[in-house]
Amino acid sequence: MRTFFLTLFVAALLLSGCSAGLTYESLSHAPSSLQPSVRLQINPLPLTPRSEGAAQGDVQSRPCTGSFVEHQLPHLTGTAFERVTYFTSNGAGLAIGDLDNDGDEDFVLANLLGPNQIFWNEGNWQFRPQLLLDGSLRGVALVDVDGDGWLDITATSRSGIFLYWRNRGGEDSAPPFTTEQEPARLQGVDGFAYSLQWGDLDADGDLDLVTASYDASLEKQIGRRALDATDQNGVFVYKNNNGSFSPTRLASRAQGLALHLQDLNGDRRPDILVGNDFDVRDVAYLGQRNGSWLATEPFAATTFSTMSFASGDIDNDGRWELFAADMHPYSEEPEILSQWLPVMQTMPPPSPEDGPQVMANVLQQQQGDAWSDRAEAWRIPFSGWSWSAQFGDIDQDGLLDLYVVNGMTAMEIFRHLPGDELVEENQAYRNDGGNRFTPAPEWKLNSTAGGRGMSMADFDGDGDLDVLINNLRSPSQLFENQLCSGQSLLVDLRHPESGNTRALGAELLLHTSSGILRRTVQATGGYLSGRSARQHFGMPPDSSIIALEVRWPDRVVTLIDVRLLQPNSLLTVTRGSSGTEQATPSDAGPP
Repeated sequence: MRTFFLTLFVAALLLSGCSAGLTYESLSHAPSSLQPSVRLQINPLPLTPRSEGAAQGDVQSRPCTGSFVEHQLPHLTGTAFERVTYFTSNGAGLAIGDLDNDGDEDFVLANLLGPNQIFWNEGNWQFRPQLLLDGSLRGVALVDVDGDGWLDITATSRSGIFLYWRNRGGEDSAPPFTTEQEPARLQGVDGFAYSLQWGDLDADGDLDLVTASYDASLEKQIGRRALDATDQNGVFVYKNNNGSFSPTRLASRAQGLALHLQDLNGDRRPDILVGNDFDVRDVAYLGQRNGSWLATEPFAATTFSTMSFASGDIDNDGRWELFAADMHPYSEEPEILSQWLPVMQTMPPPSPEDGPQVMANVLQQQQGDAWSDRAEAWRIPFSGWSWSAQFGDIDQDGLLDLYVVNGMTAMEIFRHLPGDELVEENQAYRNDGGNRFTPAPEWKLNSTAGGRGMSMADFDGDGDLDVLINNLRSPSQLFENQLCSGQSLLVDLRHPESGNTRALGAELLLHTSSGILRRTVQATGGYLSGRSARQHFGMPPDSSIIALEVRWPDRVVTLIDVRLLQPNSLLTVTRGSSGTEQATPSDAGPP
C-alpha cells in the first residue's frame, strides 16, 4: 500500500477562539507558525470499483450484497450451569484496538467460563486466537496505560478485581502478550469494578480511570453484611500519578452497568455519567476547577435499568445526543408480549408522567440549558431487552445510525420459556434524514444469538464499519459490511509526547461539502465494550472534504486543510513539538 507522509505546521488555537463554521478562506488564512506541528500520514484504502453499471463514487473490496455477512468466531461465553441465573445472564464484553501496531484492528473477547482470547487480525477475514486468561472477565478496554505507544489490556472480573496486562511489544521485538503472561494489578486500584472508563480527567496529560461496581452481583457472591461492611464498592475515580493511582470514592453504592465521559455542562471538562441498573437513579458527576466532583441529576427522565450509553451528533447540528438503552418489548404482537408478561408485571410503566425513571429507552437532546427525552420522536423508545447500543454511520451517508443487541436468559424470570431464554432479534436502525430512525432489517443484522458486548470497527480495511458481538452461550459473531454505499475517512490520532498517546477525549470535526461531522475518541462505549480509538466518518458519494479540526484533550485545536486529500483514506495525525520537516513520499506500510 502506497503511503504519503506530510509534516506541516497548523493552527493551534485555544478552544474558545475557534469557529465551528470553517471555510476555505478561513483555513487559508489560518496562522501557520503556531504550535504544535503535526505529521500527516495518508494511506489510500485498497478499494476496487463496483461491478459494471454501479453509480459513480461507489466502491467495494468484497461482493456487494447490500447487507452484512456473518463470520462465526471460535469463542463462546459459557456458564457454569445449564440453567442460567441472574447476573450470570449479564454475559461478558469485548474490546477493539491495534494491539501489535501493524495498522489493522485486533480484538479481545471476554468470557465468564472458559478462555478469554485475543484475536490477531491476519487479513482477509482471518483472525488467530490466543489465550489471554482462563477465567471470568466482564468488561474490557484497550488503552495505553503507561504511555509507551502500545495498547495494554485492562479488564474487570466477575469477582470485581481490576486486571491489567502490559503490552511488551516495544521491548526488543518481544511479542505483545504471551499465553503464560499473568495479569497484574494497577497500584492503588483496589475497589470493586464492573464497568470501566478511561480518560484524562485532570488535564495533566496521562490517563485516569473510572470504575463502578455492580452491587447486586457482589451481594450474591459475598453476602449483604459483607458488602455493607466494605469500602471497596461504589464509584471510584483513580488519578494517575506516574503509574500509581490515587482513589477518590464518589459513591458508596452502585449498580453500574455503564460509564460514560462527556462534557455535560459546556465547561470543557469531562464529566462522569453512571448508568445504574434497577431503580437506582443515574448520576452525573461534574468536574470542578479544584479537581473535585459535584453529584447532580441533570435529566428530567432517565431509564429505569440503564444497560448502556451511546453519544453522538445524530442530526449534525453541532450538539451531542445521549442514548440510554433499557428493556422493553420492541413489538406489541401478542406472542412477544406474552413472553415479557412476568417482567412487565413487576416494572414501572414506560411513561415520563409516572416518574423520573421510565422502562424504555431515553434519547437525551439538549435544548438551551435543559435536556429532554426525544426517543419517541426519533422512533426508538423500545428496542427489546437491550444490552450494548452504539452509534455508527453504518451506511456511510453522513448520518449516525444505531445498532442494539438483545436477549436475556434467566431461570428466575423466564422459566416459562424454552431454555429459560427470551430470544429476540438485534435491532438495526437507519438514520432517516437526521430526524428519525427507521428499522433496517435489510441489513441482516437481526441475529438472535443473545448479544451482550458489541462494538463497531473496520476490520478488513475497506473503510466501512463492521460489527463485533460477544454473545452468551452462542459463538461470537463478526458481521462484514457489504452495503458498498457512500465513502469514508478513517482517522487515527497520536500524541507520543503525552501519556495519553491515543488522545482519548479528543473531538474531531470533519468539515465536508454536505455538513460538519463530529466524533469523540472514547475508550469504552455501550455495554462492557471497548471502542477502537480509530474514528470513522461516512459521507455521501458526492461529498467532498474541506478540512479536519482536531480538538485535543488539552484544549489545543489543530486545523488541517485537507482539500488535496480524497475520501476513502486512512489519515494518521501525529502531534509533535515545533520544528520544520520536509514532506516526503514513502512506500512504508500501514501506520
